[in-house]
Amino acid sequence: MFRGFSFVPPDTKVDFVGMRGISFFVSALMMILSLVALQVYDLNFGIDFEGGTLIEIGTKTEEADLASLRETLNTLDIGEVQIQRFGAPNDVLIRIQEQGSEKAQQASVDKVKAALGDDVEYRRVETVGPTISSELIYMGTIAVVVAMLAILVYVWLRFEWQFAVAAIAALTHDVVGAIGLFCVLQLEFNLAALAAILTIIGYSLNDTVVVFDRIRENLRKYRKLPMADLIDLAINETLSRTLLTHFTTFLAVLALYLWGGKVIENFNIAMLFGIIVGAYSSIFVAAPLLLILGMRRDWGASSTTKRPKSGVPASV
Repeated sequence: MFRGFSFVPPDTKVDFVGMRGISFFVSALMMILSLVALQVYDLNFGIDFEGGTLIEIGTKTEEADLASLRETLNTLDIGEVQIQRFGAPNDVLIRIQEQGSEKAQQASVDKVKAALGDDVEYRRVETVGPTISSELIYMGTIAVVVAMLAILVYVWLRFEWQFAVAAIAALTHDVVGAIGLFCVLQLEFNLAALAAILTIIGYSLNDTVVVFDRIRENLRKYRKLPMADLIDLAINETLSRTLLTHFTTFLAVLALYLWGGKVIENFNIAMLFGIIVGAYSSIFVAAPLLLILGMRRDWGASSTTKRPKSGVPASV
């Protein structure tokens, strides 16, 4: 008879809670370095949040001469112009800073097209004004805040406040780490990056709730087991599911990163980072925090212990 392969041995007993001192130190260090990177380097906001014009071109030569393009465009008196290779050797992205008005922005695009002539192929032109970019920043911030508050309420109602606080702490850990990654690598922070952060929040929460569910079950099942051992047992019991889920998702996102093209490259980088950090925070941050926050042993007792009927003893 065929027997399934166990990715993690069923008798695994890793002392995750016992390593909480080291894991909390590593997490705190990562968050501090991320905040320092945010102050030193700042986010490399894309056109979605800063405003301006993005022009994607393809040169007719096998490889674009970035130096020549930069020299040509810097003489047009249209402010800061950023040029970078994008995908294939002859693919180029041109970013023009916000010009102050829609008419001036269009005039800058016309100047670029006139300077480059017919030697290039124009693939897309995107323009975002200052009003739209400021609205996107505001709405993006609101989206993240509302998502975190909704998660706080959801976990609080489903479990207890200790679980909600631990979940939010783990998610904050993941978000701050992702922002630090964008700062250090100077990846373009645009709407796709914001979508990646929201996706990381949802993905990490899913794994955290699975661990919390097992902890809740063990609280009802093992009444005399020490809290630290009970949390360790829950993590070890869900470890196989956690590793398999994250590993398979990591492979899927890795394929997108390798062959998905430059358009979603930053999104994929953030997701690859988020998958790893999300698994780490669920195991080493969220669950051990419950011990510090004073999780009660009698949690859920009222929902499992039924009041006996007249003349009928309560079930043990």
